[in-house]
Amino acid sequence: MKTSARSLSPALESAPALQTLDLGVEGMTCASCVSRVEKALRKVPGVLEASVNLATESARVRYQACADTEARLRRAIRDAGYGVREVQLLSELGEPSPWLGFGPVALGLVLSLPLVLPMLAELWGMHWMVPAGWQFALATPVQFFLGAHFYRAGWHALKARTGNMDLLVSIGTSAGWGLSMWLWLTAAPGTMPHLYFEASAVVITLVMLGKWLELRAKRQTTAAIRALHALRPPLAHVILRTGEVADVPVADVLVDDRVLVLPGESFAVDGVLLEGRTQVDESMLTGEPLPVAKETGAQVTGGSINGDGRVLMQVSAVGAQTVLSKIIGLVEDAQAAKAPIQRLVDQVSAVFVPAVLVVAMLTLLGWLSVGESLEVALIRAVAVLVIACPCALGLATPAAIMAGTGVAAKYGILIKDAQALELAHRAQVVAFDKTGTLTLGQPRLTAFVTAPGVDNASMLAAAASLQSGSEHPLARAVVASARAQGLALVQPAALRAVAGRGTEGEVAGVRYLIGSLRWLQELNVPLGELSAKAEDLQRGGATLSALLESGPEGLRLRALMAFADEPKAGAREALAALKARGLRVLMISGDNRGAALRMGERLGLHADEVMAEVLPGDKSAMVTALRHGSPGGSDVLGARGQAQVVVMVGDGVNDAPALAAADVGMAMGTGTDVAMHAAGITLMRGDVALVGAALEISHRTVMKIRQNLFWAFAYNVAGIPLAALGYLNPVVAGAAMALSSVSVMSNALLLKRWKPRAAAKP
Repeated sequence: MKTSARSLSPALESAPALQTLDLGVEGMTCASCVSRVEKALRKVPGVLEASVNLATESARVRYQACADTEARLRRAIRDAGYGVREVQLLSELGEPSPWLGFGPVALGLVLSLPLVLPMLAELWGMHWMVPAGWQFALATPVQFFLGAHFYRAGWHALKARTGNMDLLVSIGTSAGWGLSMWLWLTAAPGTMPHLYFEASAVVITLVMLGKWLELRAKRQTTAAIRALHALRPPLAHVILRTGEVADVPVADVLVDDRVLVLPGESFAVDGVLLEGRTQVDESMLTGEPLPVAKETGAQVTGGSINGDGRVLMQVSAVGAQTVLSKIIGLVEDAQAAKAPIQRLVDQVSAVFVPAVLVVAMLTLLGWLSVGESLEVALIRAVAVLVIACPCALGLATPAAIMAGTGVAAKYGILIKDAQALELAHRAQVVAFDKTGTLTLGQPRLTAFVTAPGVDNASMLAAAASLQSGSEHPLARAVVASARAQGLALVQPAALRAVAGRGTEGEVAGVRYLIGSLRWLQELNVPLGELSAKAEDLQRGGATLSALLESGPEGLRLRALMAFADEPKAGAREALAALKARGLRVLMISGDNRGAALRMGERLGLHADEVMAEVLPGDKSAMVTALRHGSPGGSDVLGARGQAQVVVMVGDGVNDAPALAAADVGMAMGTGTDVAMHAAGITLMRGDVALVGAALEISHRTVMKIRQNLFWAFAYNVAGIPLAALGYLNPVVAGAAMALSSVSVMSNALLLKRWKPRAAAKP
């Protein structure tokens, strides 16, 4: 689920003309700017959703395409008073200098320093002042040259009948500069009045310094994406048809090209190894620190690093279809998204600046009414305007989301949207699919029991032939067993899959059915003489399938197949850790209850934590029941009507409906399309411990968001009354306002130090 500006009808969602456009927005300074740009974009005909991110200085718009929609969107941003630029890939921008954009700040510091020195000298009992003419000469360039963008942005805000940080700064500093001019020009000859040029100049300089520090921090929040972009080499060694090797730009590599990868180089694209063997470092993609062995036929992922082997690969995916590109896209989407908690900030920012202007006016009138001079009353009103700038409010949520999603991606946790990130830490129930999630997903055929008088080898060959084209783990186990015995397989005919039951088809002119014991019961075929053997195998924890033959006498049971899988390493400990956090952990399996209970026992689960004999199509209904409470009040599903936040963890292939039905879906796998689209969070490697790590980074990120919002509000709640009562002068207020933004960014960047507990081990 995502926060949207408007509800979208199913017809519009599926319309082919629905498009998404990302635009860079220049000149935004606070949460009020974000609100104004969003309102301007939503007024454009055809726009369905508009989301603006202050931290990335970008807008994402979903709209129904018309010939001039993009031009209208750009015009709307410009009419609102902001600049428009194309969003550039971080890989195209390169690594920025840490001092980028510091020039104007340095000039402001140089011009403001002489104005501040007399204030510092007073601390040591020295009383001297820069001549008024020099103060004017130093402060005026800062006010009207370096501070020109405050006036431009503030004027656009006024034209739009709204307010922003720039309006507050421009009004406040202009009042200080204007008051100084008035006092200077009306002073008696030969006297030196106290002027406030230093206040206006230093406030502008401090605000500029704060924005520059914010910009540096923002660049650090994108370090994770920048590192992912850097994984892709610029060239690939492509073998031409002539047999020669040519260095070709990665953008020009085609599917089915053969690419040579030398020791120590990065794989440029996804592919399959044709020759050679090596060890591959996939740590930047999966977070797994140990190299992975790769041999002929193995899949390799673009961005991973080749070890000491010289290998030849055939390209299977290029461009946006590579796993690395999809990972980058997911992280960028999550960082550009707006978390639900941001709605509170948007509502506050809509009325914040007008309210501050009212408070400043009341401060001015209040001090005048108690007999203070215009000079004192105006300076205190200026302090209110300066300290109340809401820039920290606009940065509090997106800065934490960018840092949290970035560090999560570093360890193989891909967070698809901000809502999943915000919701995961509230999980009460974590439900796991069994096969491929808690187990290795590589079952072995442990027993093949035929009915009396039936040839074992011929039946195994028939079963393997029927399943030779299937990718189901049980089917692969049957085929592997038959080939290990040297049995010849034939091409099946009239093959048909029966959802949730099994497969039927013809082998050498004979019709066979192979599937679950439940299907056997539905077809009214008795186990007969194999009944006792079936019970023994189930008590031993085996998963059973049946082979049926169709003949003139109807369906007859020909063989039982027993399969066994192994739990993943560390799965038991990972489930125990989730339970220790107070979470209810459940396993959902399609196996018979005996096999499911046996596997649950090996994983440390109790009988009431195992849900067996659940058809694939019923998993989503089971998850929905968990979320809303069981109609019957089952101990497993929860009390009647008691809503629960449910996380569903699956392999992302046949669990897509259940992943989508959960509050938060977590797909384990290697970034398949189904996993990435159905789940809010994708775990790039099959380590069950990553589930706990994903919940932990969600908790840490939400905690940072709340801390940031608290401090952003606290600065204003505490600072505005202090300034109104005269306890803060404009210079101190400007420093506090700049510090609020920098502290919010710095607090968010602390997330970069996070490591999953498993990854922290040597």
